Amino acid sequence: MAAERGGVGVGGIRLATPYLDTSAEQLSFAIGLPARPALAVSRIELGGVSLELRLLGASHQVFAGPVAETLACLPGEPGGGPPPSVERDVEGWRYRFGSRVHRHAPEAFAAEAARLRRATADRPGALCGVFPGSPHAITALTARREADVIIWQTWHAYPQTGQIVETRTRLEGP
Repeated sequence: MAAERGGVGVGGIRLATPYLDTSAEQLSFAIGLPARPALAVSRIELGGVSLELRLLGASHQVFAGPVAETLACLPGEPGGGPPPSVERDVEGWRYRFGSRVHRHAPEAFAAEAARLRRATADRPGALCGVFPGSPHAITALTARREADVIIWQTWHAYPQTGQIVETRTRLEGP
């Protein structure tokens, strides 16, 4: 794992590699891809379901139940950005993904990135990586369970463009 704790102020794992995606438009979405090399991994159990939150140099992967979700800059894949919504059944589980791209002025962007770092710092079921070059170049993931539903959220912050990609996924068991 190419990560080390600390060195960026409040919250986050300082990553020892540059990020590969530099705007929301470079992201591709996929279900079912195998595990890609990860910079940091958090494994958690939520009500009998194992989750793996994976921070990639090119964004994220989440493995939960029968689902393998990837939102990343994928070699050979056309970017285009995250889809606004995806719904499907996967092995009897109901999967719902949604995303939004927020654009911020520099001061608001910095404040939001700092808020995300604080919100995910040392929190069970959360992972936040800070990429070299800017304390605001982050990818953050959180997961929780509400009754029979597993929910994970991610944030991908791009200081160069002032974009923060926010995703929210719901996985309902059979």
